[in-house]
Amino acid sequence: MNSITILKEIVNMVRTTVNWENSLSPEEWLKTRNTSDWKTKFEEEGYMKIKDILNNVELETYRNIYDQLLSGEIDAATHRHDLGNHLDRKVKNTENICQIMWPSLFVENLLQGPYHRRAIKCAQVIFGEDMEFDFDMMISKAPHTDTIMPWHQDESYWPNLPDKRAISFWLSLDNATEDNGCMQFVPGSHKKPLRSHQPVQLGHHTLSCDANEDEFVAVPLPPGSCTLHHGRTIHYTRGNSTSHPRRAMTVVVRPREMVKLERESGFDHGKSQGVGKILGVGQGHEHGKS
Repeated sequence: MNSITILKEIVNMVRTTVNWENSLSPEEWLKTRNTSDWKTKFEEEGYMKIKDILNNVELETYRNIYDQLLSGEIDAATHRHDLGNHLDRKVKNTENICQIMWPSLFVENLLQGPYHRRAIKCAQVIFGEDMEFDFDMMISKAPHTDTIMPWHQDESYWPNLPDKRAISFWLSLDNATEDNGCMQFVPGSHKKPLRSHQPVQLGHHTLSCDANEDEFVAVPLPPGSCTLHHGRTIHYTRGNSTSHPRRAMTVVVRPREMVKLERESGFDHGKSQGVGKILGVGQGHEHGKS
């Protein structure tokens, strides 16, 4: 199936539509925050957290959307796969680490929602007004799947762009703890050269670099809060060894000219051709198979 066919099929789907009219605009929301140290903190550490980027009502809306995508009620099979598929499944009929690229393709108005718009505004506070949306994704660790997302730098998955400014926002829809897979970072690692990365197993998409757990700082989060990190900040998450889900949604923001450069080079993070283009033959997801 070619990229035009995939996108046409998605456009023709009956997609969930969300009404965000009761949410604060990014500008109104930002006025409720003290942003005076954001730029300094982020540039020094390479990561930070923002509490309550969503209120409880908004959070429930995102949870509902997320669960429809996870269950297959909203069919995102072309953009879905298992980041932990180099290992046997820990739970029958459940991915070890479920990733759905571009949820905004499948949900009408998701890009106009408070999370995406506030993430862009936060990135502009830190890195300037030219920051804009690049892509989004979901990463879910179901109960007892107990599969780590290994040490890596997001930049290792991306083209070598001349402007390295990029911020990945990681929204937790659940209480994120060390035991279910909260984010953990190596402070200041974004200031150093990109480390060498290798596939976790020959022929697999997931990458890993050398690191030591003693380097990391864990950042637990309450639901509706988020972390944000530089594209070169080393990070990882432990597996979910608990009885509760760990659902996260990522929005990546980078300079407008760099997004344009990516697209001109044919790189769109799997948007037009689904995960098959990224993963290669045999690495896609067929919902419901174990």
